[in-house]
Amino acid sequence: MICTYEEYLKQPKAISFEKMQMIHAEMLAEIGADTEALELYDELMKIATRYAAIRANWPLLSREEKNEHDSGRTSCHNSVITHFNMLARYLKQQGKTAAWRNELGYEEDDPYNRKAIENVEKDV
Repeated sequence: MICTYEEYLKQPKAISFEKMQMIHAEMLAEIGADTEALELYDELMKIATRYAAIRANWPLLSREEKNEHDSGRTSCHNSVITHFNMLARYLKQQGKTAAWRNELGYEEDDPYNRKAIENVEKDV
């Protein structure tokens, strides 16, 4: 199945490129030159890039390959969410709002929020 951007935008918790860019800009503005925050951001980027590579290759895998790699994909996605949370928690401790994290939502509040985070991962 070929998915277009227009089709993607119809999905629950879809986030437009413009919104993703805004969230990313807010995140970077709060990070600033804070070395601890930059380190957390770097770790987030590494794991998000790994996850994006997994997702980019996902449509090319057979059903059997997807079944074989699904737990690793899920584990990597969980790690991305954890890294988003760690960065937001740190920034809040530094007096920042980390409102961008609230915009993504929390899986505990709505399981579809997990999908919103996945969408941002592909953009950062």
